[in-house]
Amino acid sequence: MKTIKIFTIVGIFSFIFFSFTTIMQDKWVVPAKYVSMKNPVPAKQDAAIGKSLYEKHCKSCHGKEGYGDGPKAAEMKGDLGDFSTAEFQKQTDGELFYKTTFGRNDMPEFAKKVADDEDRWLIVNYMRTLKE
Repeated sequence: MKTIKIFTIVGIFSFIFFSFTTIMQDKWVVPAKYVSMKNPVPAKQDAAIGKSLYEKHCKSCHGKEGYGDGPKAAEMKGDLGDFSTAEFQKQTDGELFYKTTFGRNDMPEFAKKVADDEDRWLIVNYMRTLKE
């Protein structure tokens, strides 16, 4: 009986520790330089181009409305995010630019696929239009 209690307590603590570490590892840390970076492209400038770039490079995973439900989403391991949520939208433009540029895990790096910085800023501007 005492052994079962010990194994139960150890199991609970192991589960809590594992859960905490997984949460900590999943946090996408963006360098301060990018967090404070200002978007040089006005929100309404070339909006059609931003939408077109999103549809070409992002929609297959993130979905048409940015819910993270694109046709390739099921193949991905991590959370693709929901661009319509307040939590997503509270990120700075610089954070979104960084994530789009450098990627992480299943999220590819777009610095080469979308080589022009202005085009990646246009994608950031389009992602802003997907809020609820």
